[in-house]
Amino acid sequence: MTPLQKNILAAVKRRPMTLRELQNNLQVDNSRLRTSVSAMVATGELAMKNGTYVPGFATYENTTAPGGSIPCTLVKLAARFGFASRDDGEGDIFIPGRALHGAMPNDKILVKLFDHPRVEGSSEGEVLEVTVPNNRFAGTVCLSEDGRLAVEPDGCRDVKFLLAKQGSEGVHLGDKVGFLITHRGERHNAHRAAVVEKFGSSDYASECAKAILYGRNVRLEFPPEVLEEARAYDNATIDQAEAAHRMDLRAIPIFTIDSAETKDIDDAISLQKLENGGYELGVHIADVSHYVRPGSALDNEAYERATSIYYADKVIPMLPTQLSNGICSLNPQEDRFAFSCLMRLDEQGNILGYNFVKSVIRSRVKGVYKEINALLESMAAETTEPVEADEAAGPIDPEMLNALKEKYAEVLEQLPIMDELYRKRLVLRKQRGGMDIESDEAKLIIDENGRCVDIVKRGRGTSECMIEEFMLLANQCAANAGRTNKVPFVYRVHEAPDAEKMEKLSATLLACGLNAKFKNPIPTQLELAALLDETRGQPIQTPVHTCILRSMQKARYAPQPLGHYGLVLADYAHFTSPIRRYPDLAIHRILSEMLLGANNAQMTKDFTDFAARASEQSSKQEVTAVRIERDVEDLYKAEYMHNHLGEVYMGTVAGITPRGVFVELENTVEGFVPAAELCKGEPQVVDGVSMVDPLTGRTWMLGTSMKVRVAAADVALGRIDFEYMVE
Repeated sequence: MTPLQKNILAAVKRRPMTLRELQNNLQVDNSRLRTSVSAMVATGELAMKNGTYVPGFATYENTTAPGGSIPCTLVKLAARFGFASRDDGEGDIFIPGRALHGAMPNDKILVKLFDHPRVEGSSEGEVLEVTVPNNRFAGTVCLSEDGRLAVEPDGCRDVKFLLAKQGSEGVHLGDKVGFLITHRGERHNAHRAAVVEKFGSSDYASECAKAILYGRNVRLEFPPEVLEEARAYDNATIDQAEAAHRMDLRAIPIFTIDSAETKDIDDAISLQKLENGGYELGVHIADVSHYVRPGSALDNEAYERATSIYYADKVIPMLPTQLSNGICSLNPQEDRFAFSCLMRLDEQGNILGYNFVKSVIRSRVKGVYKEINALLESMAAETTEPVEADEAAGPIDPEMLNALKEKYAEVLEQLPIMDELYRKRLVLRKQRGGMDIESDEAKLIIDENGRCVDIVKRGRGTSECMIEEFMLLANQCAANAGRTNKVPFVYRVHEAPDAEKMEKLSATLLACGLNAKFKNPIPTQLELAALLDETRGQPIQTPVHTCILRSMQKARYAPQPLGHYGLVLADYAHFTSPIRRYPDLAIHRILSEMLLGANNAQMTKDFTDFAARASEQSSKQEVTAVRIERDVEDLYKAEYMHNHLGEVYMGTVAGITPRGVFVELENTVEGFVPAAELCKGEPQVVDGVSMVDPLTGRTWMLGTSMKVRVAAADVALGRIDFEYMVE
C-alpha cells in the first residue's frame, strides 16, 4: 500500500466515510484520492456499504473461521472447476464448478470439505464464503454465447463476463484490457465487468505484457510523494562533507563489469596481488542506504516493491531513476559513495579476513562482459598455446583489440590477476560440491516498434562467472558478519531438499541411465554435482539439470542463518545489489549501524521485527517478479515464432507428459508436440523420461533429437505448438 492508501484505510477503520468525508479528513487532491480509492476497491482493501467506504476486511489474518471451514485462497479457475490453496500450507483443495459460487482467483475464501470426495484420498470441498474479494483482472475481449461483448480473464479458460457498455467504447475483439468485476453473482456467468484500462491487440507481446502487469497489481509509476523525494537527487553529486568522513578509495583503479545495456550499476571491483602470493579483493557496492532512509517515502515504496522487474528490453525499477541510474549508480568517472567489502585471501583463494567500510570511490571505466572476455582471451593467447576462443567473447579483431586495450588501460593489469583468482576459487567451489546448474537464458531482440525479431541464447563467458564469484565472496562475508555478531539480519537461505523429492529424482535419473543411487535419503552436494558434470555438454544436459533444479527447495530470505545448500555455504546473504533488491538495502542498513558501534541490545530492538518483515516481503515479491518475467518472456517467444509458422527446426526433447512432449530449440524456445502425433496407440510414459508407442514400439526419451515444424503460436497464452516431422 502507498502511504495515502494506508491513511485511507486507517480513516475508514475509525468510522465509515463518504468520498467527500475522506477528502476533508485527509486534505488530499480529489483526483489522487479517487484513483487510490478505486484501486483499493479493486483489490478488496475497501468496500462500499450504504454509500460509505468501509474496510474490505477487518484484517483477514484475524478472521476466525466458522466451525469446520478452512481459510484458503483460490489459485486456479476453469469453466468447470477450481483449486483452492489452504492458507495453512497443507495443500490444495479441488472445488467442482457447482461449488465455487462465483469465487475468483486470488479471492480469500472459506472452504468446507466434502465428507465423501469422488476420488478417495483427495481433498474436495465447497466455497462457503468469499471473505476478501479480488475484483481486479486482466483479460481478452471476446463474445458471449449470445454474441454480446464479454471478457475472458487471463488464466481462466472459457470463463466469460459480460462487459458494461460504459468504458467499452473503442474496445475490439481480441483486445487486451484491464477490468473490474462490478457485480458478482452466485455463478460466474452472472458476474459483470467494466473495462478500466485498454492496452491493445492480443497479437502483440508488448500489449499482453502490460495486461499481465496490470492483472498482478504491478505499479508502473511511482507515487507523487516518492517522486518528490527523488527530485532532490536530480543531477546530484556527492556531499563533500560526508566524503571527508569516509575511506577515500578514489586513487585505487576500481571499475565495473556489466552488460552493455546496464544503467543501474550496483557493484565495482578492485584487486591486487600481495607479495606473499595472496590477494586483496575489493567489492564496492553502491551505498543506497545513505540516500534511502528508514521511514521515507522512497524507503516505503522500495519495501513494497522489494525488487526491480526486468523483461524484454524494459525494467520496472525498485527506485526512481534519479537514484537507480543517477547518484546511486557507480557510473564511470564520477565520485560515488560506496559500501566496500575489503577481503584478504590466501594464495589458494581462501578467505583470511574482511572489513566493511563506508567509502568514496571513482570507477575508472564501465566494463562490458563481452569486451572483458575478448581481452582475457587475447591475454591467454599471448602467454600460452592457442586455445579455443571463448564463445561469449566472439571473434577478436586486432583493431578492435587495440581500442579495447586503450579503453581499459587504467585497469588492464588487474584482468589476468582476476582470472587467476577466479580459477582458484572455482577449484575450491568444486571441492566443496558447489552445484553449477546450467540453465539456458534467452536474450530477446526487440525492434523499434517493440516487437520481438530474434531470440538468441545468452552466453556466459569468463568475466560473467568471475564477477559472480567475487559477488558471492562479498555476500558470504556479509552473512558471516551478521551471524558472528549475533545481530538481526536478512539471510539468503537454501535449505536441504526434501527426502521424498530426492527419491523421485533418483528414480528419474536412474531411468535416464545415470548412476543416481544415493548413499543417504538426502544426497550430498558432491553427489549431485557429479551428476551435473557427467551430463554437461551432452544432449541430456538440459532435462537432467532442469530436473535436479526443480527437485531443490526454493531459495528465499529469512532472518535465521540456515545456510545455502546449493552453494555449500554456512553463511550467505544478498549484499551486492541494493539498487534493485530490498534485502541488500536492508542489510546495508544493519551493517551501517554495526559500523557506528551500536550495541547488540539496541540492534535487537531496532532490527528484529524489520529483518523478519523484510525477509517475508522480499521472498513474496521475488516469486511474483520471477513469474512475471517468465510469463512475459513466453509471450515474446510466441510472438517471434508466430512469424516463423511452417518453418522446420531440430530440437531436443526437454519434457515428457502423458499428453505429449515438450521440445526445446537451440534458441531456448520450447513448444509442445501432442502425443496423438507421435503414437498410434495409447502412449505409455515411463518415469517421466520416455514415451513408448505400444503399437509401433517407437520410443522418445529426454535428450533425444526431434525434427518439428512450427504449427501454431498463441501470443496471448504464450504457447507454441509444434508438429512432429518424421525423419
